[in-house]
Amino acid sequence: MAVNIKKITQFLKEVKSELKRVTWPSRKETLAGTTVVLIIVFITAFFLGIVDLGLSKLIKMILSS
Repeated sequence: MAVNIKKITQFLKEVKSELKRVTWPSRKETLAGTTVVLIIVFITAFFLGIVDLGLSKLIKMILSS
């Protein structure tokens, strides 16, 4: 399996070309998106924690009776 340097070089040139076309988000957009993700993660974690607590108490009640 010989490594073809020309193909690798061509690939890297195409990658560079594509990255120049990318519209990168601004700092404000990035912070807003990150904030939304973190809020959703915390809400989900809280919800799952409450569900876990409730189910574990329910299972303890079932097993102890």
